[in-house]
Amino acid sequence: MVYIALWDEFVERSVQLFRANPQTSRYMMKYRHCDGKMVLKVTDNRECLKFKTDQAQEAKKMEKLNNIFFTLMARGPDADVSEVSGKEQAEPQLSKKGRRRQ
Repeated sequence: MVYIALWDEFVERSVQLFRANPQTSRYMMKYRHCDGKMVLKVTDNRECLKFKTDQAQEAKKMEKLNNIFFTLMARGPDADVSEVSGKEQAEPQLSKKGRRRQ
């Protein structure tokens, strides 16, 4: 079990670990509200990578990592993840006018 201190290194090594063995790789997130800490873990039963943080900014980066893993799992381990973003651009919702009492 290895805790990685740098976010970019964790993402890079996690993606490499998944691509090397996609059938047995797992990605797990654990959040403890009482401590305000989040732990991300990627393992393939032989190697285990962990990242721990208590910063809210890292939670936003975790959303991008989730999207990367969703892309790899859906499109296959050879998928290009360079265009994956943290938050997809949603179409703006049109406001709906409700019924008015007259």
